[in-house]
This record gives sequence, C-alpha cells and structure tokens, in this order.
Amino acid sequence: MKKILFGLTTVTVLFACAQPDNKNTNSGTNNFNMQPSVFNGGVATAPHPEKKPKELVSPTGDKRTDEYYWLNERENPEVTTYLNAENAYAEKVMAPVAGLQQQLFEEMKARIKEDDNSVPYFDNEYWYYVRFETGKEYPIFCRKKGNMDAAEEIMLNVNTLAEGKAYCNVTGLNISPDNRYLVYTADFTGRNLYRAHVKDLQTGQLLSDEWDSAFGSSVWSKDSKYVFYDTKDAVTLRTDKIWRHQIGVKKDVLVHEEKDETAYASLYNSKDGEYAFIGHGYTQNIETHFLKLDNPTGAFQVIAPREKEFYYDVEHHNGKFVIRTNKEGRNFSVMTTPTDKPGKENWQTLIAHDPATLIDGLDVYRDFMAINSRNGGLQKIKVYNWADGSSHYVDFGEPTYTAYATALPDFDSKVLRYNFSSLKTPNSVFDYNTNAKTKDLKKTEPVLGGYSADNYVTEFLWATARDGVKVPVSIVYKKGLVKNGSAPCFQIGYGSYGSSYDPGFNKSLISLMDRGFVCAIAHIRGGMEMGFEWYENGRMMKKMNTFTDFIDCSEMLVKEKYTAADRLFAQGGSAGGLLMGAVANMRPDLYKGMIASVPFVDVLTTMSDPSIPLTTGEYTEWGNPAIKEQYEYMKTYSPYDNIKKQAYPNLLVKTSFADSQVQYFEPAKWVARLRDNKTDDNLLLFVTNMSGSHGGASGRFERLKERAQEYAWMLGLLGQTEMKK
Repeated sequence: MKKILFGLTTVTVLFACAQPDNKNTNSGTNNFNMQPSVFNGGVATAPHPEKKPKELVSPTGDKRTDEYYWLNERENPEVTTYLNAENAYAEKVMAPVAGLQQQLFEEMKARIKEDDNSVPYFDNEYWYYVRFETGKEYPIFCRKKGNMDAAEEIMLNVNTLAEGKAYCNVTGLNISPDNRYLVYTADFTGRNLYRAHVKDLQTGQLLSDEWDSAFGSSVWSKDSKYVFYDTKDAVTLRTDKIWRHQIGVKKDVLVHEEKDETAYASLYNSKDGEYAFIGHGYTQNIETHFLKLDNPTGAFQVIAPREKEFYYDVEHHNGKFVIRTNKEGRNFSVMTTPTDKPGKENWQTLIAHDPATLIDGLDVYRDFMAINSRNGGLQKIKVYNWADGSSHYVDFGEPTYTAYATALPDFDSKVLRYNFSSLKTPNSVFDYNTNAKTKDLKKTEPVLGGYSADNYVTEFLWATARDGVKVPVSIVYKKGLVKNGSAPCFQIGYGSYGSSYDPGFNKSLISLMDRGFVCAIAHIRGGMEMGFEWYENGRMMKKMNTFTDFIDCSEMLVKEKYTAADRLFAQGGSAGGLLMGAVANMRPDLYKGMIASVPFVDVLTTMSDPSIPLTTGEYTEWGNPAIKEQYEYMKTYSPYDNIKKQAYPNLLVKTSFADSQVQYFEPAKWVARLRDNKTDDNLLLFVTNMSGSHGGASGRFERLKERAQEYAWMLGLLGQTEMKK
C-alpha cells in the first residue's frame, strides 16, 4: 500500500577537476604546479576493430555507410576480444598514475563513515532505516516496532544477496499494509532486468511468489492479499504492462497494456493508501487510471483521456483527486476534482499556473501539501495548508543548492522532511514544522577527515548564450581563489529529458577542490532548471541549443578568468555523453579533455532501429527518423555522423557491456571512427566495465574506484603522478 522510501540518498555529481597549464603564472592560492602529461601514448598500440562496411538506409531513404556496425554483435567473440583489448590498452597507458589512482581511491574512501545509518522515519507502527557496515558495499534495510529502543529486525541484507555476484542492484522495497510481507526486486545482470521476490517478515523465508519486474514498482491492496506490478517488453525494454498478483496464486492477471510503441506505463499509489494509479503515455502526453485499493479485483477507470500536449499526474486527499497538470500552462498548475467526478470538465484550480515558476511535484499529507518547484534556476519548497489555503516557502540561505521534500510514507506526518545540500554543504535532513516554520536538523552527512564547508565558496552565475538567453551556472571552489585564468576547472552538464542537474554535495570533490580546482555545472537548455520552456527549447528541433549553451558557459568561465582553455575539462554521461560528443565535434579547441560516460553518440542508427531498447519511446525527445525534417536535424548533430578530420581533446570514454539504456556498441563505434579521423596525438582511451550497468559498478566503494580512475587520468594529463595538496 505504501512505498518504503529509504533515506541515505546520495546526490551523484559527476565532477572531477583538472589542473592548470604553467603558461600562466599562479598567484594567491591557485597553487598548482602543472607539468607536461605523464602519459606516453606510444607505450602500447591502440587496438582497432576491423572495418566491415554496411550500408544503412533510413526510413526517409538517406544512405549512410557504417564500417563498424558489426560491433553490435554482442555474442560475437571478436567483439569481446576487442573490448578487452581496449581495456588492456587503457591500463597500460594509465600505468604512470596507477599509484595516484589508488591513493585517490583511499583518500575518497577515508571520508566515508562506513558504519552509517539513515534518519529513521515512522510508518504504520514501525520505524524504518537503512544502515551500512564497515567494509561492506551494500545497504542493510531494517525496522523497529514502536520505538527506536525496540529490537532490530533486519528485513533485507543486500550484502548477502550480492555474495558471489559481480553486480547487484536492489530496489522497489515495499511493505504490505499488515506489515508482514516485503516485496523487493533485484537485478544481477546490469541490464535493469529485475526479478521481484516476496519475503515473509514473520518467518524470514522467501515465498514462492516471484515475477519479472520493470523497475520495481508495486502497489499493495489494503487487505495485503494482492500486489500490482509492472513489466517490460522483452525486446524494447519498454514498460508496457501492469499485472495483479494474488499472494500464493501462480497465475497473474493483466490489468493494463500500453500498446502504443512510443508510450510507457507506470504504476504508483496515493500516499494515503486509498488508490492505485496507472499513468501511461510519454513526455507531455499522459493519461491516468485509478482503482480503489479496497477493491483490488475491480476495474481501473480513466480520469481524463489522453490528448496531444496534455499531461497530468494525480494524488488523493480527503475525497478529491489532487492533479498537477499543464492544462492551464506549461509550468503546471494544481487542480482538484471529486473522486466521483474525475473528468476534466470538473477540475477546479487550487494553485494557478505561474509562467515564472515550474511546479515540479507534489507531496500530499493530511494537514498540508509540499510543492517542489523551480524559480530562477533554483529549487523551492512551497508549503500549502489544507485548512485555510495559506502557503509559504521554506528558506535555505545559500546562493546555489539542492533542496527537495522527502516523501515520508506516513500520510499523518505533522512535519515536512526535506533534504538540503550544496556544492559545499553535505547532505542535511531537516524536519520542518509547517505551522511554526521551524527547522529541526536531524542529521548532516558525516565527512571524515576534518572537512569544513566554511573553507569553500559557491557562486551562482549567468552566462549569456549566443542568442541572448541567460544560462545559469553553479560554481564551487576553495576560498582564496584568484581569478586570473590559472585555476583548473571541470565543467559538467546534461540537458535532456527535462532532467535538471541540481548542485548537490559530493565528498569526492574535496580531493580536487583542495588542489585549487574550480568545478561548475552548466544548467543548459534541455533540463527544467528554468521551467518547462527550458526543456522545450533544448529538445527535438531545438536540440542544438543544448550544445551551444554548454560551449557558451565554457567561454564565460574562460572570459571571467575562472580558468583557461588549456586547463578546462568537461564531463557528461548518457545523454550528457551525447553532449560531450557534439561539443567535441563543434569546439574541440576549448577543452583540455573530456570524459564521456555511457555516451549516446550514434543518434541516427539507434533512433532508426525500433528493436533497440527504449528507442520508440524517445521519438518526442530526439525525433522520429521516419519524418524527413526530424531525421535531417538529428543528422546535423549526431556525434558519430559528424566526426571530422581535425584535432580532438584528450578523451576518456567509458561504457558498460550490460548497459541496456545506451548499448556498449555506440561508444565502441565512436571511438573506432575517432581514431580513423583525429589528427592529433592526444589520448583516446576506451574503458568497458564488463559487469556494470548504465550507472557503472553497483557497490559504494567500487564506484569510488571508477571516480579515482577519472581523476587520475585528468591529473596525469596535467603532469601529476602522486598525491599533492
């Protein structure tokens, strides 16, 4: 009935910072001694796959030749031989910084309080929390009945599940309303292929009830006898079906199927446990169905039928559906309607549309509602009081930060719990009294080793894009920085799917900032930092804005002397890897190096093949290749198709063989074609995690090893082989 939303959330900021060239004279605290690269590219011969030209014909009739198309043959031993050869080559080239890489890992690991606990929360008779044990990679999910002095019940020890596994990801933990059963899903492949299990918490035994699951979404009926869950299409991995499972019964019932190959289905429940909701559609085109959870074998009913450019999602409060919708404007308003009159004609405005403020999400409680929103590039939390309709914003007190309401499952909670962090402030959990407007700090993420946020500075700047639009940039550096262009800098961005890149804390950055590095997030178009229109102006036929915004932010950092082009690095992952590929083609002279993680770089080929997972559902993000205008526009920026005979920056390209979101063969082909065309002697390394997923390794320490590799690569390019502060 109620999803367990455990704490100890980590905001992953994929930052690293490089170090300055000694062409400029350092002064003040920009104390970095830059030397020539320690790498010798000639230490080994870079591998190169065989060319096997294949003609590709688009749905519009356009013909292209792909000499490396064959690398998508996952089961072909020649493919794995090539990937392993690339890994061996990268290891040889990186040998001069092997010690530095290990030192970086040990330093980052030493900042972690290994035996850490999350802030407990109360729900339905129990206190729930997550804890980690010293030396262990994975969390342990626990609860105590009545109060925190009661005996601990270990519901699930993920370390035990992960024994003997190269990869382990557990998600979707959900307790039945009678507190007896735990549903959880696990993926041991790295391809987001989850299997759901049911554990009897009274006996500690797993039941025979199991099913495949899309992403771990599940909803319990009020009587704890039924579970609704989602599944994926076996080929496209598109979430397309919702099922009803009865505990102890083998045959499940299909309750919804999304047959539109461009659409997805999703499943969730109201916080008060009264309703299950099925949302289905894509981007700006969502339809929602509802079912009373005290009638689990009943039929789902539609709230409002799907319409073009019409989006809404639903919660429930006191006999009314609470609806976030773009019906009145693109930045969303909040409307309500009686549950027995759900049609759009009955919707009444509760919170009006504001062109300057994006309503990002709702968290509904019995006495109040928390509204996550964005204004001026910053996150806001608005508290709405149900009794009198009054509202106010929570104050945070830093120029750039991450703040969001944490969805406590207890509908009767009298406090709002929220998370706050910034690029210098560790993640902090607050309980906020919505009536007295007082904050109670429950916990600040421990950072071992004497870290003090007072030693660092955050800034919130605006870069002017070439079309005059102001683009926000978040920056952090150590106090005492002299802005004379001598500081190293690492810039990161994403800019796709409306996903905002919020400036949260990452303790790994301390190793870099203490060496004088400036770190920056470019909040470029394609996200929603500045509202829904910010997303609209960075997708489809306006996608080029994403790339030029990033470049214009880089030029601002150089112009304002935060850094210089010979010491500026950039990083992006997934669609952010597409960003790296496009920018590398457009302005390779502006960066010392780039890290492209699981990069989506072969846009045309992928989007033209509906059998590739997650493709058809993204026509509204990138375009449909069957439409000539959209195909031709994608062709103007697709990194693989725009490689030129030119000098490129140093490049570190990373992927995972099992990745189902961006297939390994996209970066593999991209690297091979880059080697054919680049005219420089800069490094081009390609590293494949043969057991990881789209997000890399699954363990908390294994992830640090990946970060240490990236930092060591950049530091080595700028002349360091040992740890210095």
